[in-house]
Amino acid sequence: MALQLELHEVELPLEHPFTIARGTVTKQRSLIAELREEGQSGYGEAPATEYYGASVENVREALEGVRGLVDAQSLATVDPEALLPEWRAALPEDPFALCALDGAACDLWGKLRGEPVHRLWGLEPVDAPKSSYTIGIDTIPVMIDKLKERPDWPIYKIKLGTPRDIEIVETLRGHTDAAFRVDANCGWTADETVMHAPRLAELGVEFIEQPLAPGDEGQEQVFAECALPIIADENCVAEHDVETCAGRYHGVNIKLCKCGGPSIARRMALRAKELGLKVMVGCMTETSVGISAAAQVGPLTDYLDLDGAVLLAEDAANGVRVEQGNIVFPDLPGSGITLL
Repeated sequence: MALQLELHEVELPLEHPFTIARGTVTKQRSLIAELREEGQSGYGEAPATEYYGASVENVREALEGVRGLVDAQSLATVDPEALLPEWRAALPEDPFALCALDGAACDLWGKLRGEPVHRLWGLEPVDAPKSSYTIGIDTIPVMIDKLKERPDWPIYKIKLGTPRDIEIVETLRGHTDAAFRVDANCGWTADETVMHAPRLAELGVEFIEQPLAPGDEGQEQVFAECALPIIADENCVAEHDVETCAGRYHGVNIKLCKCGGPSIARRMALRAKELGLKVMVGCMTETSVGISAAAQVGPLTDYLDLDGAVLLAEDAANGVRVEQGNIVFPDLPGSGITLL
């Protein structure tokens, strides 16, 4: 038997318009890769993400370009990492395409062996931390309403990068005792970060995610002077970025579609832990296909931000669920994914 690749495009509405420092979206397009072998199907996802130049069209083109290579291979007797070197060589500039392919391969690998991916990696769901729920930038009353719609989450990630950032956090603190994390999405300067941190710490903020733009020379100042830990996101894209974040950040946010899929994300998490960095696995706004793949790495992490499918008004799949922050793994092999 050999692999068969099929591609599925989805476009799903968000529950609410979602705003970060870089802009607002109301719907999410994604390309879902399906790999078939021996009567089983595995699924992986590439969510269209303008910031990283990933569209459904260019991801589809990249995957069509490797169809001949993929269709000549098999997962019957090897694991996805055995195929990864050839796939990475064929898709050197297309991590989103590689993510969809590797996600599908991992899901199929587990299904062919009758075991969840995390168990094949020697990991246990009980070790996965709780996920945050993200409050996008809006008027303060709307941000309060969004929090009240999800009142029982243990952690909220608050998107910032506005002239009223401290006011936002102060106001939201009046409505919950949950832990906060803040994500400025490259919207602050070094001085602003250092200035805001003490008050944010008083308000129960655990850490600040990527306050500065990649390449900002103020990162050294932030690392030395900030009263809160700093987690790299846009500065931690590819596998080799983990090394460069050591000594400049306190932790890294690994996203599967940035780095190329769950196999690479697992390696990055293990290396980050070796370097003494905190490990976070995050997501884009994506369906339960992508969330289920990311959750397989969850037991290796200190923090999770896997609410991407919760932010959708409709989903394209069943799989790992995130319920009030709890990561609920289905009793199914692979990544537990079934398309709707």
